[in-house]
Amino acid sequence: MTSTVADLLPALGLRVVAGPVELRGLGDDDLGTLADLAAAGIHPADRMPFYHPWTDTDPETLRRRMAQFHWRCRADFSPESWELNLGVWHEGTLVGTQGISTRDYLVTRTGETGSWLGLAHQGKGIGTMMRRAICAFAFDHLDAEELTSGAFTDNAASLAVSRKVGYRPGGQKRLRRREGELAVNQQLVLRPEDLVRGNHPVTVEGLLAFRRSIGLDAEDSPDPPDDRTHDRPHDRSHEETS
Repeated sequence: MTSTVADLLPALGLRVVAGPVELRGLGDDDLGTLADLAAAGIHPADRMPFYHPWTDTDPETLRRRMAQFHWRCRADFSPESWELNLGVWHEGTLVGTQGISTRDYLVTRTGETGSWLGLAHQGKGIGTMMRRAICAFAFDHLDAEELTSGAFTDNAASLAVSRKVGYRPGGQKRLRRREGELAVNQQLVLRPEDLVRGNHPVTVEGLLAFRRSIGLDAEDSPDPPDDRTHDRPHDRSHEETS
């Protein structure tokens, strides 16, 4: 039987769904749409929300670098060090990405979440839904014990999402944001008991192959009765109703 690309790179076969939000692996056919979305704008030109100012370039270079970044993450993926970047679809439209990056995950059981949304899709609650989905996925299905994040102190939107999801403040770092510009980065920590879950259950497809790809399960471990979809019940006591 001929292997598919998702067989070789199980992250491409992942699908995490929470109500109107779907997170799934980005194939090559998706990268052009994603690159156009980024080139159309992620933040105002006078603001920079990212540690590395990767959006400070012309649109054509941005498109090319975005594709190269995703190809590089695939090529470097291993149980020892991996970066999972899932596309985010809202009601069927690709609106951004949501990811987790980590090293030595089998020991630390922690990772850093990161994301971006196209400007046209911001301010609609999508950022909160997609962050809740990736955090629930990590805690419920990848055995994570902690997740971290961070945002510059002038990035009110990102910090608001973190509060809604349940992250607690950690320390602060003084970083260079753009050439010669100082910015203070707020570190954030989330643990399973603090996660504020949304109103939509999270379902996952392609889980077993992905778990094996990061070393959580042996190749000869028994498959669950149905590896296509996993919907784990959860404690709804921390959920918001709005």
